[in-house]
Amino acid sequence: MQKRMFITWPMVLLLLCSHAQQNKFAVIAYYSGNNLSQVDSFAVEKLTHVIFSFCHLKGNRLDVDNAGDSAMIQKMVSLKKRNADLKVLLSLGGWGGCATCSDVFSTKNGRKEFAVSVKQLSDYFGTDGIDLDWEYPVIAGYPGHKYQPADKQNFTRLIKQLRKMLGKGSELSFAAGGFNSFIDKAVEWKKVMKKVNYVNLMTYDLVNGYSKLTGHHTALYSTDKQTESTDNAVQRLLVLGVPSKKIIIGAAFYGRMWEEVPDTASGLYQNGKFLTSISYKNFASRLSTDSGFVYHWDEQAMAPYLFNPARHLFVTYDDKRSIQEKTKYAMDKNLGGIMFWQLTGDVYSGGLLDAIDEAKHTHSKSTQ
Repeated sequence: MQKRMFITWPMVLLLLCSHAQQNKFAVIAYYSGNNLSQVDSFAVEKLTHVIFSFCHLKGNRLDVDNAGDSAMIQKMVSLKKRNADLKVLLSLGGWGGCATCSDVFSTKNGRKEFAVSVKQLSDYFGTDGIDLDWEYPVIAGYPGHKYQPADKQNFTRLIKQLRKMLGKGSELSFAAGGFNSFIDKAVEWKKVMKKVNYVNLMTYDLVNGYSKLTGHHTALYSTDKQTESTDNAVQRLLVLGVPSKKIIIGAAFYGRMWEEVPDTASGLYQNGKFLTSISYKNFASRLSTDSGFVYHWDEQAMAPYLFNPARHLFVTYDDKRSIQEKTKYAMDKNLGGIMFWQLTGDVYSGGLLDAIDEAKHTHSKSTQ
């Protein structure tokens, strides 16, 4: 005789809440900085996740570098008092922060010891999981850091070990290069995406500091002269079978400047020499029209850029308009959300986080 299952209202509400949480549009901030009081100045109510950047390897274990970093993690966890739904994650690596990753994660013992240390730190601090920022498995990343073909399978094994150790309730994500060679070579996508909550696509630095040509470092769409873009990365992942709801696109709270750029096509796609990065919070003082910078908008890339013809300086960046276009794109494509590097680059109010929040709410209403 078949048993009947009775559904109660509390069970229905629990199911509905669980479904809503899974389908919530994620707004994920990477956070790098050591000013404890500064954290409180940002609108964390507008975030779903904040990721402490970065922890590193000490032997085979995840390690918090110093007492200041420990205090910052504790401060970030305390933000849950303001936003009860906020997820606080630790992260491993960053650019130049994963020198021994290829070796450590090449052995079963190394992967297991690492996973145990992640669980221990998560329990100690009360954090919600881990984001892996290994730049990069399989392909060349930071100069001098080891990479090898076996990284691809070892990364899958690492992800599986972490999920087993942390359990289904913990957040597990990784940062991925938003460029073709990473997407095509570095990850066993179908195997890995079954175990993680999100892939955080670093769809910035697509024209990086090693490039002798200018271009859009964080373009939304490809152009006739630049294939690498947010849309290009997303479309490649969808073809590879990555669920759209697990894809997080990236935005840049900073710009990249080239010098010695000729006054041709307002500096776009020209020869130049990379000079520096500039946080969004410093744009007004360093990149003003009074200083000779002229604003341009590329309708094809859906991205802004600046050119200073007198000083031969070119700047590629995200602004409020491009950030809002990215947010709307993520919603229209049914993606998991948007993330950015990084929160301390923003202004405290009226900045890029507010632009994401505004686009999220206005676009949601317009599509209902």
